[in-house]
Formats: sequence, structure tokens, C-alpha cells
Amino acid sequence: MFFASELLTANATPFSYFPIILQLIAALGFVGITMIATHFLGPKRKTKDKLENFESGIEQMGNARQPVAIKYFLTAILFVLFDVEVIFFYPYAVNFKELGWEGFLAMIAFVAFFMGGFFYIIKKGALRWED
Repeated sequence: MFFASELLTANATPFSYFPIILQLIAALGFVGITMIATHFLGPKRKTKDKLENFESGIEQMGNARQPVAIKYFLTAILFVLFDVEVIFFYPYAVNFKELGWEGFLAMIAFVAFFMGGFFYIIKKGALRWED
């Protein structure tokens, strides 16, 4: 009869990695065969219309290589920063009773730290678009 502790022990034998290796070979084989098949079976007629760039049905205007304002990148980075901040609230929300006052004070410090950063970027004008 098996006990739970026997089932949970890790036996790192080479044979235990066989299913993973088999799945990796199957996945890589499928990708390779699909790429080769589409290359040989796909249409070969290249006309001027087919070789033209297509952007969601919108006619192209200007040069795509012109520099983009840094404001776009800065806004994207700030969004990711403050979006990731929200992820750290979930463990606190799940365990707030067990964490008690110590966890609450840690969350207050966490929020204060990010609010300080938010007020800093407001003061520096990072979110102003009128420039």
C-alpha cells in the first residue's frame, strides 16, 4: 500500500524526464513540419499588390522610420510600473487577517512609496502631453 509521503517524494531518474523530452520533440517536430509544409504547399504568385505593406486597411502615410516621441515610451513604462504594483496587493488581500497590524503597516509603507513616485512624476511633468 502506498502512503502519501511515498507519492510526493522526488525520484530524479533519467527515465522520469522521458515524457517531457517526448513532448518537446513532438512540439518541435510539429513546428518544423508545419513550416516546411507551408513553404512548399503555399501559393507562389507574388504580385505588386501582394508585396505591398498592409496596415488594417489604412493607406500608408509618410515614413514609418520617423522618430517617435519619448512620451509614448515613458507613459507605457509608467503604466506597467503602476499596473504591476496592483499585483502585489493580491497576497495582502487574501491574507490580511493573518498579517494583522504588521501587514497593514507594510502595505501602508508600500503604498506611500509608490505614491511618492507618482507625485514625483507629476511634479516632473512626465504625464503632460502639451510639449
